[in-house]
Amino acid sequence: MTLRIAQLANFVGPTSGGMRTAIEHLGRGYCEAGAERILVTPGERDSVTETVAGTVVRMKAPKVGGGYRLITDPWRVIEALERFRPSTVEISDKSTLLPVARWARRNGIGSVLFSHERLDAMLSLRTGRQLGVAAGVSALYRLLSRTYDAVVVTSRYAAAEFDEVTTPLVRIPLGVDLDTFHPSLGIPTDDGILKLVHAGRLSREKSPHLAVATAAELHRRGVPMRLDVYGSGPHLDELIAIAGRAPVFFHGYVDGRTKLARHLAEADVALSVCPGETFGLAVLEALAAGTPVVTADTGGARELVDSSCGRWAPATPFALANAVLDLAAQPAVDRRTAARRRAENYDWNTSVRHMLALHTRLTASSGRSVA
Repeated sequence: MTLRIAQLANFVGPTSGGMRTAIEHLGRGYCEAGAERILVTPGERDSVTETVAGTVVRMKAPKVGGGYRLITDPWRVIEALERFRPSTVEISDKSTLLPVARWARRNGIGSVLFSHERLDAMLSLRTGRQLGVAAGVSALYRLLSRTYDAVVVTSRYAAAEFDEVTTPLVRIPLGVDLDTFHPSLGIPTDDGILKLVHAGRLSREKSPHLAVATAAELHRRGVPMRLDVYGSGPHLDELIAIAGRAPVFFHGYVDGRTKLARHLAEADVALSVCPGETFGLAVLEALAAGTPVVTADTGGARELVDSSCGRWAPATPFALANAVLDLAAQPAVDRRTAARRRAENYDWNTSVRHMLALHTRLTASSGRSVA
């Protein structure tokens, strides 16, 4: 039989760019490889749309804060899947869609949990607290391990949240659009000003506060610089206050990947400093555009850079400012060439191929055959 893959993406909002990008590229790759695909996501209203990348089902779902929507009725999802009759389900959700994974197991359908975030890190960054988080997360992850046939993680950092002895972990790094993000789109002007860029949603779990505070620290030291921030989110007022008199410019949401790619290519250094990022698509996009990256010394983003194309430091403005200056001292041509070369290790075709191999294996182990 042909692979029939159901992708379920819950907790989707206007700024969930990384998750949306990953699901979009994987889904398109599944269809190009000959699989049938259905995507179920929350939406403002119910709708079904047929696309070249399969069927897109949006289910009316309530807002749960920050513009995000969350499907709270998994039984409606199950009804849609019963009509589609998938051979496997790929779920990007660790809470409300757990009954869907149980339904899949009862019906001999392979199930994959795509772990896009570390819950312990995300909750700590959002709440500012670490105490009381680990125990609850550990209990949930034991439950997830018993429910899913495979758990996909994108980095060693993401894998560390699971017990690798009892969890069927598969590490599959994501990719980057190497055609859209390219050094040829722009080059920093040589005017003596260090040009920094930060791209991402302006919410606490992405640590834009740390990026802006790093720019403010450089300004305090008298470094000629500017930071351009691209993205929207609930904490803009806080970030403006942190920037103070430093030359930090907030441009809001960028409509169009090519436009964002050009902004990235025109910078000297990208700041992607979230210490709890499980992978870091923003890091790869900057590298692909030829822009080296400074990141925190923890998190999945750290795994994407080496000393030729980036620097890493403890997640403090002082340490990260030192890392920026160290990286900027490297010859521009060398660091741009190294950044692009590093990004070329991560392409979407490779990610799709590994994911398809996993879906094929789970389909075969459930007793079904793949044509």
